[in-house]
Amino acid sequence: MRTAQRIQVRGRVQGVGFRPFVCRLARGLGLKGWVQNCGGRVEIHAEGDAAAIEQLIEALLSRAPPLARPEIPGSQPAEFLGYAAFDILHSGEGETDVHIPPDYFVCPDCLDEMHDRTGRRYRYPFINCTQCGPRYTLIDRLPYDRPNTAMAEFALCEDCRREYEDIHDRRYHAQPLACPRCGPVLEFRKAGEADSVRGNEQALSGCLAALRQGQIVAVKGVGGYHLLCDARSDGAVSRLRERKRRPDKPLAVLIPWFEGEGIDWLARLAEPHPEERDLLASPLRPIVIAKRSVDSDLSGLIAPGLDEIGLMYPYSPLHHLLAGDYGGPLVATSANLSGEPVLTDGAEVEHRLAHVADAFLHHDRPIRRPADDSVYRRSAGRLRPLRLGRGSAPIELRLSRPVPEPTLALGADLKNTIALAVDDRVIVSPHLGNLGAPRSLDVFEQLIRELSVLYGIKPTSLVCDAHPDYFSSRWARACGLEVHRVLHHHAHASALYGEFPLDSDILVFAWDGTGFGGDGSLWGGEALLGRPGGWHRVGSLRPFRLVGGDKASEEIWRCAVAACWEAGIEWHDCPKDTAALRQVWERRLNAPFTSSVGRLFDAAAALIGCVQQQSHEGQTGMRLEAIAGEQGNAVVLPLQRDGELWRVDWAPLLPILMNPSLPASERSACLHTSLARAVLEQAKRYGIKTIGLTGGVFQNRRLVDQTLRILKNAGFEVLQPHALPCNDAGIAFGQIVELSRQRGSAQG
Repeated sequence: MRTAQRIQVRGRVQGVGFRPFVCRLARGLGLKGWVQNCGGRVEIHAEGDAAAIEQLIEALLSRAPPLARPEIPGSQPAEFLGYAAFDILHSGEGETDVHIPPDYFVCPDCLDEMHDRTGRRYRYPFINCTQCGPRYTLIDRLPYDRPNTAMAEFALCEDCRREYEDIHDRRYHAQPLACPRCGPVLEFRKAGEADSVRGNEQALSGCLAALRQGQIVAVKGVGGYHLLCDARSDGAVSRLRERKRRPDKPLAVLIPWFEGEGIDWLARLAEPHPEERDLLASPLRPIVIAKRSVDSDLSGLIAPGLDEIGLMYPYSPLHHLLAGDYGGPLVATSANLSGEPVLTDGAEVEHRLAHVADAFLHHDRPIRRPADDSVYRRSAGRLRPLRLGRGSAPIELRLSRPVPEPTLALGADLKNTIALAVDDRVIVSPHLGNLGAPRSLDVFEQLIRELSVLYGIKPTSLVCDAHPDYFSSRWARACGLEVHRVLHHHAHASALYGEFPLDSDILVFAWDGTGFGGDGSLWGGEALLGRPGGWHRVGSLRPFRLVGGDKASEEIWRCAVAACWEAGIEWHDCPKDTAALRQVWERRLNAPFTSSVGRLFDAAAALIGCVQQQSHEGQTGMRLEAIAGEQGNAVVLPLQRDGELWRVDWAPLLPILMNPSLPASERSACLHTSLARAVLEQAKRYGIKTIGLTGGVFQNRRLVDQTLRILKNAGFEVLQPHALPCNDAGIAFGQIVELSRQRGSAQG
């Protein structure tokens, strides 16, 4: 029986070769009609045998292209119009239900073609097809057609046009399609020189020569520039650290892709878990933090004081060519000034990083918006994101309770991401950075503006952090929309809750650096009971004062001496004269109270002596985790009643932490074990069996693994974020979840 059906497919079906897939599938089943992009979804009109149409509908999910994420298609009878063939129609307008794909790695087919000496794309740095290449950083607007991308200025040559229009070619309707005749070109320039070398092979040769001479080269990738240098050279890495003013923060390392008889650089440099190895080689191509090999010949300056390194395989054709031709590991760190979004414009890179880079490898394919590399680390038995960016974001999550109106969440000021919500959809942006850094607010505003346009979501309300002096909070007050405020740690707890299909109260431990608390103090060691829209603070840490306010997070001896004064103990080995500071502390001048576990870790690192000056966020936690020994006797940390709160008293830790007769490894292990047991003691007070662990402190694998084991042995179920980072990158999503529940309760 011949019939007709109108089929609608939503989800990630733009920029992934879905229309060519549908066309080939329909023709193979003998169907007639058309397929068309319409406002973010795909519309299909199929005519023919009813059984064949049913096969088509089933195959839309079961045989979809690898990069597609189609949702269950809906269909309804349509008028039989007697089409003569099945075709792809030009994109149309319609209701907006947009799913922007992230940027993809170069697929195996394109990689093989790039190495084919007989092919016209031999060693072409911008080779791609419908299953690989840039998307998010390339798209200007939808529908996803070439004129709506940064490739619009590159007119297709005759050969590329033929591939683009051939339904049997893997480049059929591949919008970033290019070749050496019609596509982007590399350009190499030495710092301070007006002349440049233009041409793919010539520019590559110049870049490689500079790297082999120990120089630092800023290289334009897919979502921004990297700073590259020899990862085995102490001199090159030292110069990079000095020029970038990044004395301690770990640097990522790009390693050549292991093929055939080549050197397996991964096995030579690291001892990865099988899951880490798989993720490194996956289409995501993130930075994966793995245990460093004992005989690795990487510079010791790559990750000072740590036993792990962040590794990354090449993800773009250009990175494959660079890493493969260089034949060894290269530092590949974000080309930016500290805390800022990664730089994307060649002129700006040369101006702002003139004191850092010795040379620049540019290309003329524009980057519409930055996307830093994603970072993953294994914790509590699974790989979890520390940063979402190229390849993994924008990421879309679903709400159990829709927002009543389109809403924009501004996130936190550190590790900033933003989120857009409409109905039950939440789109979380890639990592942006520190809003307090120069240039960050400009990119922040650009991202808000462009994501709103791309997704067709015009926010009518806004949610931000409750801290009145955050950059994002001040921006919110000036934007003219209705503003809602959510406490920082409520957002942490709600982000965790929102990742799971829960409908009952849980107890969430939200441990991090600092966040504005409901009582006006700086929270950071909180136990929150309830669910989004109804969190109750039931536990915390014994507070102490941060002498010097924000200075204490860098000059961490301030945390140590203040904790000792709070506990009535003198720290005789303090590296600074604190007589004047003691008077400031006693008079409570610029010395706010905090219950932060992060600042307690800072104090512990200073007392143990492994860190005194913190140059990047999380440094003390990373260092303490790295030095912690296998054995660590726990100290009982008493719970003290403070009104409705149970507070953990950390004071018994101090004599052990400052005891020089004990190895630093033993003192650090004691800290981790004692805090893990303190979680259990708090958890036993509330009669709740589901526990959540979130906040930046729980990026510490040693702490998480011990806490998880202790809680599970006591019969608790433990949840941790896994789609989003547990650090402040999840705050924007948590703000949306919290607000949707608050407003739902108010309306109910």
